[in-house]
Amino acid sequence: MTRTLTCSRYQKELPALERAPLPGPMGERILNEVSAQAWQEWQSLQTMLINEKHLSLIEPETRKYLSDQMWRYFSNEPTDLPEGYRPQ
Repeated sequence: MTRTLTCSRYQKELPALERAPLPGPMGERILNEVSAQAWQEWQSLQTMLINEKHLSLIEPETRKYLSDQMWRYFSNEPTDLPEGYRPQ
């Protein structure tokens, strides 16, 4: 049976992730607060940010930036988008 939770992004009951997507406390928080749908959508936005802004995941500043953007996304706050991006 699929576990559900109240998603922090959508504020409604949705299917949860099956396991923590990241190690440690951050992964546990995501597992308990973020739906599988919101996580998948974040992954797409994160990939777009990395590619369009030419980010290097080796850089600690980049990881901090992406973490900040992720929590902003899950909290329904404005996030950065690539210049000229228009949603479909």
